Amino acid sequence: MKSLANALLILCLLAASCEAQGLGRRAPAARLPRRTAGRRDPNEKVFNVLQYGAKPGGKKDSALSFIRAWRAACNYRGPARLLIPSGTFLIGATIFQGPCLGPVPIKVQIAGTLKAVTDPSMYEEDFWISFENINGLLVTGTGTVDGQGNAVWKYSSGDARLPSSIKFNHVVNGILRQITSVNPMGFHISIVLSQNIRAKNLHITSPATSPNTDGIHISQSSQVKVSRSVISTGDDCIAMIQGSTDISIKKVTCGPGHGFSIGSLGKYPDEKDVRGVVVTNCTLRNADNGVRIKTWGGSAPSQASNILFEDIIMDNVKNPIIIDQAYGSKSSPSRVKISDVRYINIRGTSTSEVGVDLQCSKAVPCENLYFSNINLKYSGQRKLPFSSTCTNAKVNYVGNQFPPPCR
Repeated sequence: MKSLANALLILCLLAASCEAQGLGRRAPAARLPRRTAGRRDPNEKVFNVLQYGAKPGGKKDSALSFIRAWRAACNYRGPARLLIPSGTFLIGATIFQGPCLGPVPIKVQIAGTLKAVTDPSMYEEDFWISFENINGLLVTGTGTVDGQGNAVWKYSSGDARLPSSIKFNHVVNGILRQITSVNPMGFHISIVLSQNIRAKNLHITSPATSPNTDGIHISQSSQVKVSRSVISTGDDCIAMIQGSTDISIKKVTCGPGHGFSIGSLGKYPDEKDVRGVVVTNCTLRNADNGVRIKTWGGSAPSQASNILFEDIIMDNVKNPIIIDQAYGSKSSPSRVKISDVRYINIRGTSTSEVGVDLQCSKAVPCENLYFSNINLKYSGQRKLPFSSTCTNAKVNYVGNQFPPPCR
């Protein structure tokens, strides 16, 4: 019995030694989630637009086939994925309407190229592709959304807005990722009356001369996060207009374009306030503006407050830091109150001799503007002093300031 006990003891010690040295150990459990994470839910049903009559080739309007496929996916009570496979599909105005019956999120995978019908009379509303009244939405893929805007930009004028390529309207808990948007008729992406939206890894491009082609246009929406995207366009790279709250812009490259803009605000009566905007770790290249707040003269009262621009690189930007409260109309002062705006660690080059231009309203002067560590250099052709201008603005300065602060 004693020898048997000793033998068992030796086996136990050997086993402990092997485990301590990693010998005979099982494959790490952590690898299992990585191997299975990319697998689709085995219960997920795929609704391929081809099975509902869509025709690749880019010549026949397949909008009704897309809508039929969406309705089948949206009404399915299990996990559902709408698939737009490889190929080129021509579609006119298309609404993907909720609410849906299955578990969230419903998924839309764009693997092919979508091209818009270029007859403006075919669009009764301000969108080409719209996702509406959906709680839980994932739009993803490596596909391209081509608005073919070069065929219709000549019709763009004033308030006559051409259709946005993608619109989120009354969407809650939505994700838009890895999509390429080119040459929209109007805005690339419009986010309206929505909440908790993530837009990331997007590639957005149209010529610098394309009119009213905002990259991402946000209004009356909250908890919107845009990250890790590249935007080159003819208007604002990202515009946050009335009712935009709790907005985060992070690691976005802009240019050409009109920069990251809050506004324009105050053009219409009864506009909602803008607050809680954070723009960080972004780069602007060859843009007309850097970080901008713009409000209309003669506006109704509203507010823009609690705004942060931090760790921003300007590369040959015309107006790196600008507040323009006479945008659009100089007939009477703006009544949009701007306050609690922080500019921190902004550096780079300006093609304008005015690197910081703060033109605030005499009716409601800007308050609590905070500048910390601003380092901009003039890169233009004219040999003029590099300066800041401030009108009706109450500014606090900390750290290095170049151009020199207003006095």
